[in-house]
Amino acid sequence: MDEVLGSWVDGVAGTSIPIDDRGLQYGDGIFETILVRKGIPRFLELHRERLRRGLARLGIPFTAEEGLNADIARAAALAPPLAILKIIITRGSSQRRGYGPAGNPVARRVVSLWPTTPLAREVVEQGASLRVAVMRMAESSPLAGVKHLNRLENVLAATELMNSPATLDCLMLDVGERIVSGTSSNVFLVKSGELLTPPVNRVGIAGVMRAVVLREAPRLGITAREQELTLRDLRDAEGMFITNVRIGVVPVEGVREHLFGMTEIARKLRDHIEALDA
Repeated sequence: MDEVLGSWVDGVAGTSIPIDDRGLQYGDGIFETILVRKGIPRFLELHRERLRRGLARLGIPFTAEEGLNADIARAAALAPPLAILKIIITRGSSQRRGYGPAGNPVARRVVSLWPTTPLAREVVEQGASLRVAVMRMAESSPLAGVKHLNRLENVLAATELMNSPATLDCLMLDVGERIVSGTSSNVFLVKSGELLTPPVNRVGIAGVMRAVVLREAPRLGITAREQELTLRDLRDAEGMFITNVRIGVVPVEGVREHLFGMTEIARKLRDHIEALDA
């Protein structure tokens, strides 16, 4: 396993949290995963916005913005040319055990810095292989879009990749057989020159790189919109790509029997977004 390059709990160097932390006990918290490139956390403001939205959705009061800013700056200063910065904010520790928080717990922040490496060049140039996860997600969740700490569906789907090292990710469907996302990525189809991506208002995560693609595509003259998708839509698509902040925009070579060509749209978007400073 990768060795952590640095970690801080409420601003203090360390790797331990109390056993009564509600993030550990119940998954009561949220997290952000940020790519740090040449000492700069990429798309930091988009991550901050999603962090604030997630805290508001979960009703977690958080007043340590200055401390978090200091943690981020400290970690970025230590980062090698490419690294992952992870922020976890939990509701903190309650005065008693149980689902209901008691005693006005104070939010706890955990910031850590991890090494990472660029995606293999052949994957970027030739496209990634995906499989379809056996695991199915619920059709609807009251926490759709939020990057909360309860990610067991994704964990179970990702275990299906353990014996398939050449497969980059699993395509996840809901119980109605609609495409949701990858286990750790968002999904886009290229169809009739347009970009189509599943909505995240019922289920799934509103990825930061997904937001960047939806923001930047119109600037390149590319129409991008949300639309419910199923595996049947793959047959009519000219191309497909997946996104997250670590890998950027990665074309998909194939899913099951469906093989895709390397679309100029995916390449154009990837090159454009890789060149952005924020």
